[in-house]
Amino acid sequence: MYGWIWRHLPGPFAVRVLAALILIAGVVALLMFAVFPWLEPKLPFNDVSV
Repeated sequence: MYGWIWRHLPGPFAVRVLAALILIAGVVALLMFAVFPWLEPKLPFNDVSV
């Protein structure tokens, strides 16, 4: 999968690295601000009992 993404990024090596970093930052932001807050109430980690 990563090879496919790398081959389809446009430009020379420096532009590909920059585009890959932007894609990674976008995925991390999507996870932190949309997916994890939606998922957090559904996880049982807040029900702590001994």
